[in-house]
Amino acid sequence: MVVCSHPQPAASRELQDFLLARLGLSSNALNLGLRQAELEQAPLPIVLWSFGLLSLEQLQQVLDWENNQG
Repeated sequence: MVVCSHPQPAASRELQDFLLARLGLSSNALNLGLRQAELEQAPLPIVLWSFGLLSLEQLQQVLDWENNQG
């Protein structure tokens, strides 16, 4: 379980689309991650990785993508 002390913002539609289209995450896996991220108040990519739904390489791709969005 990943629990953050500060509430995390909800995952953006763009992030969700990236996970589905670019990384091939299933809708079921995404929905599980979204529910768990809200429950734990943790970042979605970290939750997905902690559940084994993203590899470490995929997690790095997500983090790189997020860094390039701003």
